[in-house]
Amino acid sequence: MNYDTIKVRAQGQVCYLQLYRPEAGNTINDRLVEECSHALAQCEESASVIVLEGMDGIFCTGADFKGIHAKLTAGEPLDNRPEPLYALWQKLATGPFITIAHVRGKANAGGVGFAAACDIVLADEKAEFSLSELLFGLFPACVLPFLIRRTGFQKAHYMTLTTKPIPVQEAHAWGIVDGYGPDSEMLLRRHLLRLKKLPKPAIAHYKTYMNELRAILTTSKPLALAANEKIFADPRNLEKIYRYVEKGQFPWEDE
Repeated sequence: MNYDTIKVRAQGQVCYLQLYRPEAGNTINDRLVEECSHALAQCEESASVIVLEGMDGIFCTGADFKGIHAKLTAGEPLDNRPEPLYALWQKLATGPFITIAHVRGKANAGGVGFAAACDIVLADEKAEFSLSELLFGLFPACVLPFLIRRTGFQKAHYMTLTTKPIPVQEAHAWGIVDGYGPDSEMLLRRHLLRLKKLPKPAIAHYKTYMNELRAILTTSKPLALAANEKIFADPRNLEKIYRYVEKGQFPWEDE
């Protein structure tokens, strides 16, 4: 299938899924979520490993503010349905395959969600991770259950409050990243050599068991979705996004 926002290729039982929106800074829109979900559905039977990648220098930078701005300018209602994105991340976390996030460069907001949802996160030395939402009156409601699984409550809380980028070395110490190095492609290949030996039925059974052991993604889902819908329905938050795209003005800057 031809996709508009992602690139997909298969090598044996490994599926490479690349987030690819160079014209939009690799941000997340409805089309990207739909296409990623479709690609993962196609992989359920055939792939034992999914490698999720962004572009060189930008993994994923979160919500598509320019898309939101365009709808506000046109007077169109925002179709704020966080459930498809949360369900996509749940599939990465719990699906019958091993998921590897290969992060090269910047991961912000929903980009952290994509990484945190994966079983393994590998990165290059330029990778950095940030949650910038609170600057705009938002907060990463859907990201946090996935991030807390990796870092624990306090580090996810700290990232949310400070909004500052976390360099890869610190991200590794916190558990956001499992491995990093100057040649992340080589690091990925070394992991794939071992992971490809695992039988797919065993992977599926193991992932189901692990999800039952830590059910935070399921129990947190209603709360996360309700919070996300509320913050994107607040006109004050939408005004901050609109002004940022329209004037390049950050929320804390005076008119």
